[in-house]
Amino acid sequence: MKYITTDEAPKPVGPYSQGVIAGDYLFVSGQIPINPLTGELIREPFEKAAEQAIKNIISVVRAAGGDVENIVKVTVYINDISRFAEFNNVYSKFFTDHKPARAVVEVSSLPKGAPLEMEAIAYIKGKN
Repeated sequence: MKYITTDEAPKPVGPYSQGVIAGDYLFVSGQIPINPLTGELIREPFEKAAEQAIKNIISVVRAAGGDVENIVKVTVYINDISRFAEFNNVYSKFFTDHKPARAVVEVSSLPKGAPLEMEAIAYIKGKN
């Protein structure tokens, strides 16, 4: 196993790694919309929060030598499912032709009161 760390994504808020490579796969820990440069949690506007969470995921994947096209599965935890369409609008800007498998789950609350959290799995064979 190899642990991935990057300054391009927020530092973990607990005892976990930003990402872990196991075999040919990278497992990216849940990312909430924290701006890694300022440490600020973005709650509103929701679109900016979603964009930041996606950017954080992509930053960890890139730190492991991959890119957006290597992401094969995304799980999204959202505290208000009525924002599903708003989330899709932002998500579709990052995942255009490449469309990973995905689940979106409504949850009652998230760390630090974040409006969403995302985790991902990327296939990175031969990238390290």
